Amino acid sequence: MGPRQPTVLVVGGGTSGNALTILLRQAGIAVDLVEIKPDWNVRGSGITLQGNALRVLREVGVWDEIRAHGYAFDTLGLTAPDGTVLHVHEDLRTGGDDLPATLGMQRPKLQHILTDAVQASGARIRLGTTADTLTQDGTGVVAGFSDGTQGRYDLVVAADGLNSATRAAIGIGDKPEPTGMSIWRIPAPRPAGVERSDLTYGGSCFIAGYTPTSKDTLYAYLVEPDRDRADLPPDCYAKEMRRLAEGYGGAWDEIRASINDPAQVNYTRFTRMLAEGSWHRGRVVLIGDAAHCCPPTLAQGAAMSLEDAWVLAQLLSSGAAWDEELLSSYRERRIGRVRMVVDASVQLGQWLLDGVRGDVPGLMGATMTALKELP
Repeated sequence: MGPRQPTVLVVGGGTSGNALTILLRQAGIAVDLVEIKPDWNVRGSGITLQGNALRVLREVGVWDEIRAHGYAFDTLGLTAPDGTVLHVHEDLRTGGDDLPATLGMQRPKLQHILTDAVQASGARIRLGTTADTLTQDGTGVVAGFSDGTQGRYDLVVAADGLNSATRAAIGIGDKPEPTGMSIWRIPAPRPAGVERSDLTYGGSCFIAGYTPTSKDTLYAYLVEPDRDRADLPPDCYAKEMRRLAEGYGGAWDEIRASINDPAQVNYTRFTRMLAEGSWHRGRVVLIGDAAHCCPPTLAQGAAMSLEDAWVLAQLLSSGAAWDEELLSSYRERRIGRVRMVVDASVQLGQWLLDGVRGDVPGLMGATMTALKELP
């Protein structure tokens, strides 16, 4: 690259784009980050971060804040629909023994922590802006932005999520496909005694669960078969989630009573995608949900995105040329691990759809054991 400081454009300021920006700035690489949403997308109910996600967040430099604002635990409960605890499973610490197995967090809080760190990193940030055009030559990319400006970069990273416009613009045709399920999520007060995630398989939904996200909050979720969205106007979301939750007891009695505001309810389809070909075209490369996505049945979506950022940052700061070989090696390092997570996440849902009693503990255990290895 010579003595000139290399420059990177990160398109998308979600979890993977923010983490990559911070890691590249730590390595002295100049970064411009553009995010299409003017509010930097500070939304969502809750998020489950397992040890291998926490390991990357520690490298990013935000672990102390994450630990202070989240809720850490090391077990997973399996309950009957009436709330009776059937089994408590000791979770594997996939980030190493010095990090908890799992930490629940309010998603907006995670985003605030990461965006504060991006701002402190010295990256150049533009909100309400995206890259509309990307024109490549042999040594870089000229990006034309939605505000009428343009800039030249050594590398462009597409971190613009599930429905990545950048992915489509560079001719990678993979798109997320529905898996046949949908999930209802809502933030709620944490009932006394809820100190871990509890999951119920069966009852009025495929899965009912909740995860503590702070000392006084949690997020609750219900998974059901996909249905026609035209029958579900958003103003009925709270009423509908309450109706679905009626089949569950225990902590659900308090949770259900707090489901009142339809604007707080998030209802989304489970989707699957794994870009099977190259994850780059020239000097434009995909990370995170732009490259792969999976249902949250293993709670590994954010972890896979964070690991992408970590691996790509390692390669870009290694001193090697930013060429075809380096960008191909990034995908080669990620594809086997990501495929394992995507396939396992989809399989867990498919067993439920098919009414088959699959080996859920065996599949989850094997996957988590593999994830304990460094990416």
